[in-house]
Amino acid sequence: MSPNTPGAGAAPQVLPAVEIATADKATHAIIWLHGLGADGHDFEPVVEALDLDRLPPLRFVFPHAPMRPVTINGGYVMRAWYDILSADFASRREDPAGVHESAALLEALIARENSRGIPDSNIVLAGFSQGGAIALHTALRHPRKLAGVLALSTYLPLADTLAAEADAANRETPIFMAHGHGDTVIPYDFAERSFAQLKAEGYVIEWHPYFAEHTLVMEELRDIEKWLGGVLSG
Repeated sequence: MSPNTPGAGAAPQVLPAVEIATADKATHAIIWLHGLGADGHDFEPVVEALDLDRLPPLRFVFPHAPMRPVTINGGYVMRAWYDILSADFASRREDPAGVHESAALLEALIARENSRGIPDSNIVLAGFSQGGAIALHTALRHPRKLAGVLALSTYLPLADTLAAEADAANRETPIFMAHGHGDTVIPYDFAERSFAQLKAEGYVIEWHPYFAEHTLVMEELRDIEKWLGGVLSG
């Protein structure tokens, strides 16, 4: 266990984060988790790329993942939301303990937004790749309704435990799931299976495919902007 990850029984730390507010008093928040090996600065440019006039006063929170060794990268220590145990998509790739640790860290960030006056119903959980996996995992188990979930270039981790662990509070929370046809990091078909599982289980989920690799493209940002305008309008 990395010294920057919480130990068993420890209260989750509040992760350091980049914060960008679009107004003096934010009424809504988007907590956006980066991918493997990046940090909270990775998606700062998204804020300038969005048409903020279409959105309510927002606080963007871009946390930095803990440092931990990553098995598929030879144990190299980097920012990661969980260890990746195998490159084989036919087996369990993600370390369950790491997923649960990061879910607790994300819950602590949600609680901090609550303490700053933003209710769960005005919070979107967003993430790219590994960060998207944690956003999706946490949202479906969160006990209070969220505004929505952005799951970008990602998949559903610990899919076999969802039925037993899901909370009804977010059964009808809108989910925007997007993926590039040319993604060589997380194969398109693998991600699409996660979408199909969630659709079959009755979640309110949209699937947005793009002619892209493991990245965000401008067409995707315009679709995200439109979707945010809808889920944050209540």
